[in-house]
Amino acid sequence: MSELNIAASTPTSVVPQAKTITDRLSAVRWPLVATTVVLVAACLAPFQLVPFHTFQLAMAMIYAVTLLGLNLLVGHTGQISLGHGAFFAVGAYTSAIAISDWNLPYFATVPLAALVTFALGYALGVPALRLRGLYLALVTLSIAIFLVPVLKRFDGLTGGSMGLTVAKPQPPAWTGLAEDQWLYFLALLTAVLSFALVAGILRSRVGRALHAVRDNETAAEVLGVNLAHYKTLVFAWSALLAGVGGCVYTWVIAYVSPDSFAVTLSITLLAALVVGGLGTAWGPVLGGLFVVFVPSFAQDVNKAAPGVIFGLLIIAVMYLAPKGLAGLAAQWSQWLGQRVRKGKTHAH
Repeated sequence: MSELNIAASTPTSVVPQAKTITDRLSAVRWPLVATTVVLVAACLAPFQLVPFHTFQLAMAMIYAVTLLGLNLLVGHTGQISLGHGAFFAVGAYTSAIAISDWNLPYFATVPLAALVTFALGYALGVPALRLRGLYLALVTLSIAIFLVPVLKRFDGLTGGSMGLTVAKPQPPAWTGLAEDQWLYFLALLTAVLSFALVAGILRSRVGRALHAVRDNETAAEVLGVNLAHYKTLVFAWSALLAGVGGCVYTWVIAYVSPDSFAVTLSITLLAALVVGGLGTAWGPVLGGLFVVFVPSFAQDVNKAAPGVIFGLLIIAVMYLAPKGLAGLAAQWSQWLGQRVRKGKTHAH
C-alpha cells in the first residue's frame, strides 16, 4: 500500500521539480546565448564595416562603459547624477596630459585615469551623503557646469580653449589590423572587462547592499547596511568607469577640448541610460548605441534641426517602452517564450 502511495505521489512531486530545473536552466541559458552571439558579432563587425561605422561602434562601446558606471549609481542604487560628463572629461584629460606631457604608454593611462576619477568621485560622494533626489541632481549638475570654465582657465595644463591633441595608438604589426580596427578592439576589450567587473560587483554582497539602499534606505540601515560607506563607494566606482570611458575616448578621438564636455553631455548620458533601460544588464549597451547612432540618423533626416528629432525620438521611446529598450526586449522575449511553451504543450 505504501508503494502505491509513493507511486501516486511521484508525478506531483517530481514534475514541478523538473519544471523548476528547466526554468532555471532556461534563465541561465538564454542570457548566456545572447551574450555569446553579441560578442561574436562584435568581434566580426570591424571586418565587415567601413572605417567610419567601425569608429561609430567604438564610440558606442566607450559610452556604454560610461553608462555602465552611471547605471551602477542610478539604476542599482537609486542615486541621481547629472554630472557624469565631468568624470568622463576628467578621465579624458588625464589620459591626454599623461600621453602628451609625461610620455606615458597608452595602457598606463587607464589605471591613472581610473585612480584620479575614483578619488574625485569618492571626495564628491562624501558631501552628497546628506542629499537626495533633486538636491543631489542639482549638486552633480553644478559639477558639470563649472568644469568647462576650469578647463579653459588652466591653459598651461589643459591647453585652454584649444584643447590637447595626441597621437592615436598604432596597431602592432603582428595583428595585421588597420588603425580603426585596432582602436575598435581596444574599446571592445575595455567594455568587456568593465561589464565583467560590474557583474561581479552586483553578484557580491556589495551588490545586494546597493539594491537594498535603492529599494528602501531605512530598511537597509535597519538590516545593518552602512549607508555612508556604500553610497560613497558606489559614487566612486561610478566615476571610475566614466573616467575609464573618457580615457579610451582620448585614444579614439585623439583630441580633447572643453567644448566637447559641455553640460549637455551629462544630460544626454542620463537620457540615454533611461532610454536603454535603468537597472538592466543591456541598458548601457543600448544607451551607448542610442547616443552615437540616433543623432547621426537625426542629422541625415533633417540637418537643420537634429536636436528636435533626437528629442522626439526620446519621447517616442519613453512612451512606447517606459522601462527602456532593454525592458521592451525582455517583454518580447518573455512573450516569445510563452508562445513556444504553449506550442510544446499543445503538441504533447
